[in-house]
Amino acid sequence: MRKVIRLLMVFGMRKTSQFVPIAVFVAATAVGSAVAADIPKEGTYDFTSCWSGVSSVIAFSKTHSAISYEFTGASRSNPPGGLGHKNTFRCVGVNYSFGGKAGGTTVCEAVDPEGDKRLTYFFFQGVNVVREQIAGTGKYDGMTMSGAVQPLGPFPVIKAGTFQDCNDQTGTYKLK
Repeated sequence: MRKVIRLLMVFGMRKTSQFVPIAVFVAATAVGSAVAADIPKEGTYDFTSCWSGVSSVIAFSKTHSAISYEFTGASRSNPPGGLGHKNTFRCVGVNYSFGGKAGGTTVCEAVDPEGDKRLTYFFFQGVNVVREQIAGTGKYDGMTMSGAVQPLGPFPVIKAGTFQDCNDQTGTYKLK
């Protein structure tokens, strides 16, 4: 059971009297779009993303539960003006734990100030969360990214059924 709780915390749930979303680890990993069309064709990125969302929980038993969620957020590059600066994103997903087996999927759409978008899909592969770039528009058509995410939360829950969190992301990217 301890392993399942750890997985759920990484993928956006924490055990209390019932599962309560506190952070969706993949949320901000969906952003990473650029602020200007003239960014280099490849390079590094460093940005911070924060988000807030709502969830719906099925706390069937101590060993069987599910949660669906939707959240929106924004990112800021470090330093300002780099990849991911002033991007907004929205994500939808579902996580579950059935008798000690946890999993889930999340799909996120990110948009930059110029209106170019990216669609990203996240899923469990064993104990790891895998990120897959599905599609992009404008400068993000064919973009690839790899990197690391450092969670900054969890933050306190301000209202039941909601969650708020932030993370820092660093890595490399390559445009088509």
